[in-house]
Amino acid sequence: MGINLSGRSFLKLFDYTPEEIEYLLDLAVDFKRMKRSGVPHRYLEGKNIVLLFEKTSTRTRCAFEVGGMDLGMGVTYLEPGSSQMGKKESIEDTARVLGRMYDGIEYRGYGQELVEELAAKAGVPVWNGLTTEFHPTQALADVMTMREEFGHDLSGRKLVFMGQVGNTADSLAVICAKLGIDFVQCGPQGDVEGNRTYKPEVWEKCLEAAAESGAHLSVTEDVAEAVTGADAIYTDVWVGMGQPDELWESRIKLMSPYRVTSEVMALAKPTAIFMHCLPSFHDTNTTIGADIAKKFGVTEMEVTDEVFESKQSRVFQEAENRMHTIKAVMYATLK
Repeated sequence: MGINLSGRSFLKLFDYTPEEIEYLLDLAVDFKRMKRSGVPHRYLEGKNIVLLFEKTSTRTRCAFEVGGMDLGMGVTYLEPGSSQMGKKESIEDTARVLGRMYDGIEYRGYGQELVEELAAKAGVPVWNGLTTEFHPTQALADVMTMREEFGHDLSGRKLVFMGQVGNTADSLAVICAKLGIDFVQCGPQGDVEGNRTYKPEVWEKCLEAAAESGAHLSVTEDVAEAVTGADAIYTDVWVGMGQPDELWESRIKLMSPYRVTSEVMALAKPTAIFMHCLPSFHDTNTTIGADIAKKFGVTEMEVTDEVFESKQSRVFQEAENRMHTIKAVMYATLK
């Protein structure tokens, strides 16, 4: 029996079976091939989608806009402050209005409960472009990138996330558990300086999925133990969007031992790749990077510029793959 995701929302990877996730990845591969070959694929001509952004973005916005237009759809972007959602109008009322005008809704913002409520009330598919808890389209793009490097079957491959637990690390743990990919989160453990270990409900569900797929999941503070034999090393910024600037000083002290350097990469397999969801503070060519260098004397944070610009880096391949996986999600749920 074929896989049919029509009418489904894409809120978190826990909602999808391994077979459904693989189906979305296969679709993304097809869309990337068509895009690069110049083959038109306006399969959703006549449909319209709206992008609700309570948090700004480069990759997510562009991926949904270009992906939607490639599929032939009309795309409306509502930036932060451009809608009444949550201010003069409840989430429920917003969902019911937009669901009558649009065929699909993307949400990027805060609590997971917001995107869940949108999906419950809209009557059309809703897609999670990022919440505080999960970032599922990013995880799809990351696994697509690993597939391109290591082949379709990733079971037994090892992905190491260096740094603090957050929405990206959570979603990576879920998708690895579902698909049989060994996953290690390496960083300071415990609720210290705003850093947290995995929420029990998330980690327990990941372990259940891993028991079915054969994946091995672990957490550690030991860098050498984590990265030895790794196929992919992944990291993210130390202070996330919406978190206070006051965290920088303490986070730099806390997270510096987990910076991805050439020495760290050398402990992994010779074929290992470096991954990052972007944006990255690998130099001082940003206002924040320059300010951190001036205040704390740190010119490279979660990853060194040497690693970021190395032949092992796949960060821009990942960024492109966001568009193809998002396109797959939209097509599969709207066709």
